[in-house]
Amino acid sequence: MPNKVMITVRIGKAKDNEFVVDDPYVSRYHAKLTKNEQGELFIEDAESTNGTFVNSDRVIRKRITATDVVMLGNYMLNIRDALKYDNDYSEEFAALKQVYDSYIREKIRIQSSNQFKTRLFQSLPFAVIGVVGLIVGLVGKSNHTLIIVSLVLAVCAPTVGIYLGARQSAKIPELLQNIANQFKIDYVCPKCGAFLGEIPWESLANKKQCPVSSCRAKWVKK
Repeated sequence: MPNKVMITVRIGKAKDNEFVVDDPYVSRYHAKLTKNEQGELFIEDAESTNGTFVNSDRVIRKRITATDVVMLGNYMLNIRDALKYDNDYSEEFAALKQVYDSYIREKIRIQSSNQFKTRLFQSLPFAVIGVVGLIVGLVGKSNHTLIIVSLVLAVCAPTVGIYLGARQSAKIPELLQNIANQFKIDYVCPKCGAFLGEIPWESLANKKQCPVSSCRAKWVKK
């Protein structure tokens, strides 16, 4: 039993094609691009004048992949654009929800983790001073060496703690900037590539389409 066809895209110069190509070497009804349930792609020539070619070989009907070079006469067909003839990018847009959620989780993790470490570095020296003070109290004030050590710690430990805490805090902007840079690459309109900002995915979904006038990709099926 043949695989069921899920998408059929007629390609040509005529306006009633799903994918219209305004090129002198493309016939009015040049070819047909189909995609079945298994995701297999086929290109079929529609008795065009200048022929349909796959990787330089003229074909009548041939299974293709997204990496094949398909020529309609002298026109190179962008397979991805042809399959998106109806401007429907809802599937790709849905995947951006995970991108946004992962970014927010990682951002919170970095901030909370570094805040904990910063406070730990800043408070630990005071705990050390308290322990030394307790030891001095138990041993007695007659141990001059221990008293001197405790005085040195009382002076130096807070300084060291403040330094380590400040150093840990200084790491936060760089870590946040690194994930923000990657976020700007990943959280973009699946068609035009425009960065979507830090707007929650749900808010963008309510817009239903890309606001860029030259794009207007459909993000959500109506």
